[in-house]
Amino acid sequence: FDVVSNPEFLREGSAIEDTLRPDRIVIGAPTQQVAMTLLELYAQLGRPMIITDVPSAEMIKYASNAFLAAKISFINAIANICEAAGADVTQVMKGMGLDPRIGSRFLKAGIGYGGSCFPKDIKALVKIGEDLGVDMSLLKEADRINFDRVRVVLEKIKQALWILKDKRIAVLGLAFKPETDDIREAPSISIIRELVREGARLRLYDPQATENMKLVFSPEPGRLEYCASPYSAAEGTNALLLLTEWEEFAALDFDKLKETMANPIIIDGRNVFGPAALKKLGFEYYSIGRK
Repeated sequence: FDVVSNPEFLREGSAIEDTLRPDRIVIGAPTQQVAMTLLELYAQLGRPMIITDVPSAEMIKYASNAFLAAKISFINAIANICEAAGADVTQVMKGMGLDPRIGSRFLKAGIGYGGSCFPKDIKALVKIGEDLGVDMSLLKEADRINFDRVRVVLEKIKQALWILKDKRIAVLGLAFKPETDDIREAPSISIIRELVREGARLRLYDPQATENMKLVFSPEPGRLEYCASPYSAAEGTNALLLLTEWEEFAALDFDKLKETMANPIIIDGRNVFGPAALKKLGFEYYSIGRK
């Protein structure tokens, strides 16, 4: 028998679409004859194909995910300097993204990447490189920047609330990204864990990931509660923390939200909301890479 590498590039939330209409098909095979077997299988899809050797096919997968992870960490590093310099990272992202050599995809500042692929693959590629005696400083720094996003978010929460003990915080969004219930390596887990350690009282809401998060953090009345809606989560809270950019959060009724909160404070970890609009409505607003 022969061993063939045929990496998948599926995205959570759009796996069926990515299977039926992949942007590329990579076949790594020891010989052209072996590659033809898979080539015939995929020919009906009519998508771009690359036939290469097994090591190169495997590296395409690792390098693709590592590059996207590094792109996210890059813009998060830029977000840090934007805040210090008084620039707006959302405008910087737009200006950069219009350059066809850069593009706007994955160029979005926030709380960092998670999921089952990026964290695992960037660490794996670093380990492979180190085992082969190759300097992997760039990818190690991308991983460090991503890990540091938890600290950045916590600093913003403390800036808004000072002492966190017994402060009531609504957390909107638990999944590592929208359109999935996956919480693997989700930044929300580390952030929630730190808030619990600081003694905060949390009210959590996510349209899909609640049951999975209950396996990590058991409900504890008065300390950590799961809610049925964003408004229920916000009831009586001192601040609202947005961690996942679900579409429904962009359409929140802010007048209703303000009425139900004890203090109208929003910490937006995904830059979903407009600062000027929320401040006009009377909210104290904190976001990423913007004043």
